[in-house]
Amino acid sequence: MSLFSNSISLRKDSIRISDAEFVELRDFIYDKTGIFVDEKRKYLFESRFRRRLTELSLSSFADYIKFLKFDSSRREEMVRLFEMVTTNETSFFRDMKQLDAFRDHVLADVLEEQRKSGRKELSIWSAGCSSGEEPYTLSIILHEMLGLDISRWRIRISANDISKAMIEKARVGLYPEYAFKTTPDAMRKKYFKQDGDLWRINDTVTKLVDFKLMNLNDSATLKRIPRSHIVFCRNVIIYFDEAMKKKVVNSFYDNLVSGGFLMLGHSESLHKVSKAFKPIFHPGAIAYRKE
Repeated sequence: MSLFSNSISLRKDSIRISDAEFVELRDFIYDKTGIFVDEKRKYLFESRFRRRLTELSLSSFADYIKFLKFDSSRREEMVRLFEMVTTNETSFFRDMKQLDAFRDHVLADVLEEQRKSGRKELSIWSAGCSSGEEPYTLSIILHEMLGLDISRWRIRISANDISKAMIEKARVGLYPEYAFKTTPDAMRKKYFKQDGDLWRINDTVTKLVDFKLMNLNDSATLKRIPRSHIVFCRNVIIYFDEAMKKKVVNSFYDNLVSGGFLMLGHSESLHKVSKAFKPIFHPGAIAYRKE
């Protein structure tokens, strides 16, 4: 048994990706997802894909590229591909300073404007929602802000991700301990119930969120998202090159209502990407407003 395992390990470790294969696979991924893999990540790229090649009994990256393009099961493999090229590291209440600024300024202003207009309606889009921690966090924030009055509002949080596995996990709503590393303990006790070693989110939170599989490189699909007052797209556009960033940000602009807000990750900005938004600076966050 150990001899067999060693031979498999050696075979797996012997698989290398040539420069030409890297460029071809990188370009294929970019064409399908808009995600650009820099050459500096070639080694990580190679190690992440090796196991999958072994599982498919493929001996080279050239064979894997052919598999992606021509095999009868290529559609199913694209799902695995999307999961291998994205990072799904997240948690509830991630980046509290930004969320505090969002709650106290952006969300408070939008809710007040809606009250004054007589339309108690709110639409938020969580683009690149991973396993659901972000949209569920937004739902919890809304419950905290609106209290019992939330039943008088029409609220929809559209949550999308390219990974089928992440969407399925989000819909189940069960999370391990590490998903709460940035979560105030009071929020976990109030909105989750322990289920064995996991924590299950309350139905009051989940009913505001609608999860769907979506590729941000698919312009036609993006147009099906309801017009939004706020778009959250945090730690997503860092995976895109400048052309793809502009394409996605333009889609967000088209989706937002006049005066709507775009929220990016703390390490992301629209500098050199778009001048269509007005940056609004708050302590701990920048909100980009559609003029």
